[in-house]
Amino acid sequence: MEILIRQESDLPRAAREFLEWLGDRRIVAFDAPMGAGKTTFISALCRELGVEDDISSPTFAIVNEYTGRDLDIYHFDLYRLEDMEEVRDMGFEDYIDSGDLCLLEWPDIANALLPEDAVRVQIRVNDDDSRTLISTTA
Repeated sequence: MEILIRQESDLPRAAREFLEWLGDRRIVAFDAPMGAGKTTFISALCRELGVEDDISSPTFAIVNEYTGRDLDIYHFDLYRLEDMEEVRDMGFEDYIDSGDLCLLEWPDIANALLPEDAVRVQIRVNDDDSRTLISTTA
């Protein structure tokens, strides 16, 4: 599935389209270069799911927890983690097994712990500065 985001005002539509496609799947791993818009898109997803709290990058906290209308949401930024031991020590597997929505930035360090049906999202920055989200399941 591909979603084109030409400008910031497209984010709510793109988030709704993505959530419709996502269905009941609960683990989403975002792969994109620094500055491509991972946190921005995750914020749009959270807003569409009814989160009213401030939504920010969990760069230093590693995980932010939000409550949506119908589910809890865990937003991870694994960029600063150095090895699998740190991933396990933070209780990552408990989050993944919770049945709640888990949105991961910089997921590579935890790939071995992700379920086979995890959704993979690439965010491509186009020449015109628009973004294309390319979503697949593993």
